[in-house]
Amino acid sequence: MGAKLSGPGGGKAHTIEQNSDINVTPFVDIMLVLLIIFMVAAPLATVSIRLDLPPATPPDPSENPKEPVYITIQESGSIFLADRQSAIETLPADACTALGGGFPACKEERIFVRAQPEVKYNQFMEVMNTLQENGFYKVGLLNEDIE
Repeated sequence: MGAKLSGPGGGKAHTIEQNSDINVTPFVDIMLVLLIIFMVAAPLATVSIRLDLPPATPPDPSENPKEPVYITIQESGSIFLADRQSAIETLPADACTALGGGFPACKEERIFVRAQPEVKYNQFMEVMNTLQENGFYKVGLLNEDIE
């Protein structure tokens, strides 16, 4: 009393044939879901960074641009402001003197900080924190070789 569904004795009416076509419907469904996920997630992944861009108009040639002030941190931990040696305790006062302005006005000028590649991170951050604690917020970081 058993039934045979396939094979030579079952006949053509009960033969199950193999389907070799690819069913792309699940694949398309998954791709559409991923497309929607990425379309929703992409705007959230953008990060805005505030940049101080130079003005669109060229500076007036009659103005004399100030010479930039560089703070150099050497491997030994010594700090140089322009070509004079400074200490971490006197760095804000020396920076104002090098910038050539009064104490509140000198904080509006940009200072550039550069360090030798062998300088430890805590030495670099000590200089950055000292500048920030004393109101110097326009600090530029330089990535160049010091010779």
